[in-house]
Amino acid sequence: MTKDRAGLKLPGLFDLSGKVAVITGSSRGIGKAIAERMVEHGAKVAISSRKAGPCEEVAAAVNRKASRHAIAVPASISSKDDLQRLVNATREAFGKIDILVCNAASNPFYGSLLEISDEAFTKVLSNNIIANNWLIQMVAPEMRERRDGAIIIVSSIGGLRGSEVIGAYCVSKAADMQLARNLAKELGPSNIRVNCIAPALVKTDFARALWESPEAEERASHQMPLRRLGEPDDIAGAAVFLGSKAANWMTGQTIVVDGGSTC
Repeated sequence: MTKDRAGLKLPGLFDLSGKVAVITGSSRGIGKAIAERMVEHGAKVAISSRKAGPCEEVAAAVNRKASRHAIAVPASISSKDDLQRLVNATREAFGKIDILVCNAASNPFYGSLLEISDEAFTKVLSNNIIANNWLIQMVAPEMRERRDGAIIIVSSIGGLRGSEVIGAYCVSKAADMQLARNLAKELGPSNIRVNCIAPALVKTDFARALWESPEAEERASHQMPLRRLGEPDDIAGAAVFLGSKAANWMTGQTIVVDGGSTC
C-alpha cells in the first residue's frame, strides 16, 4: 500500500501485500535484490539457492526488517525433487504461491560452441530451461485454480544476439523467451501471466568473469549508452512490476533492462 500526504493508505499498482513469491537463486545477486524489493512492496518470499547458509542469512536479514516475511529453502535447480520440496515448503509456510521467479541459472563453460562438451551443454540447457519448466508445472495448477498468478523468468540479452564465449548460455536464454511465449498462450486463459526479464551484464558473482578486471568492466561499460554495468537492484524493479497489478495486461513479453546496450 502507498500513502497520500494525509497518511491514508491507498491501493497501489505495485502493491504486493498478501502475495507469496518463490525466487530461485535468491541468496545473492539479482535474485536477492528481487526478494528484498518484493518484501518492501508487501510480499512474503521463499529464499532459495543450493547452499543452506546463504539462504538462511538472507531470510534472517529480511525478517529483521519485516517479521515472518521470508523462509529459507535450499534447493538445487538440477534436482526436480529439490524443487518440489521448495514448492511444498513454501505452501506449508505461507499457504500458497502467487509469484514464481525463475532466476537461478548455470553457465559452466566459457568458449566456443564448437568445443563445449556434451556434459556442459546438457547442464546449461537442463538448468536454464528444463528446470524452469519443472517449477512452472509445479505451481501452475494452483494458479489455474485461483485464476491468478505471475511467472517471471530471468533471461538475458544474450538470448537476443550471439556470442563467441557464452554461446550455450545464449541459446538457453533465447529458449527461455520462447518458453515464456508458449506458456503465456497456454496459461493466459487462466489469467496467469508469464514474462521474461532480459538484463545485460550485471555486476554479480555469477557474471564475475566478464567484469572482474577494471579493463573488462571499462570495455563492457563503454558499449552501453548509460556507460555503466548493471547492479542487481536495476533488475529488481522490473520484477516487482511484472509481479504486480501494474502488469496485469502483460504476458508473453521480454523486458530488456540493459543500460541501452541493445539499442
